[in-house]
Amino acid sequence: MTVRKLIDFTNLLPPNRRLLGLDVGEKTVGLALSDLSRTVATPMETLILKKFSNTATELLDICVEHEVAALIIGLPVNMDGTEGPRCQSVRQFGRNLEAHFDMEMAFWDERLSTVAVTKTMLEADMSRAKRAENVDKMAAAYILQGALDFLANKAGQSDGQNPDSWD
Repeated sequence: MTVRKLIDFTNLLPPNRRLLGLDVGEKTVGLALSDLSRTVATPMETLILKKFSNTATELLDICVEHEVAALIIGLPVNMDGTEGPRCQSVRQFGRNLEAHFDMEMAFWDERLSTVAVTKTMLEADMSRAKRAENVDKMAAAYILQGALDFLANKAGQSDGQNPDSWD
C-alpha cells in the first residue's frame, strides 16, 4: 500500500472498483463503501478494534470481498488545521496497514464528520442507542462522500480542501 495525495488517485485507480472509507476511533472503525462508479458512499459496518493483525485481516477480507481499489482514511484534524495526538494515532494506523495491504491509501480531513452525522440522526429523531450503533459507519460515509466529491471535481474547488496537505 502506498499513501498518496487524493488528487493522485484520479489517474491511478482502475475503473469500476470501489473505495472503502474508514473512520478510525479509539475503540472502533466505522466503514463505508462506494459504489462501482465511485459516486455514492454507503455506510457499511462498524468494526470493534482488537489486536491490530486481527483488525487488518478483517479489513483485508472486506476489501477482497467488495473489490476495493483504495482506502480513504479520515484524518481528525483540529479545527485550526493543526494535527494533534488523534491524527498521529490515525496516521500510525495507516502505516501499520502498509505491512498487511498492497493497496493505495489516502487521508481525508474528517473535521466535523461526527458532528454532522449526529445532527442528522437527531433531526431524524433516532434513539440514543441507534445513534451510538450507527455513528461510526455514518461518519465513515460522510468522510468517503467528501473524498468522492473531491475526486469527481478533481480540483476540489467546491469543498475548499487543499489536496496537497493530506498525504
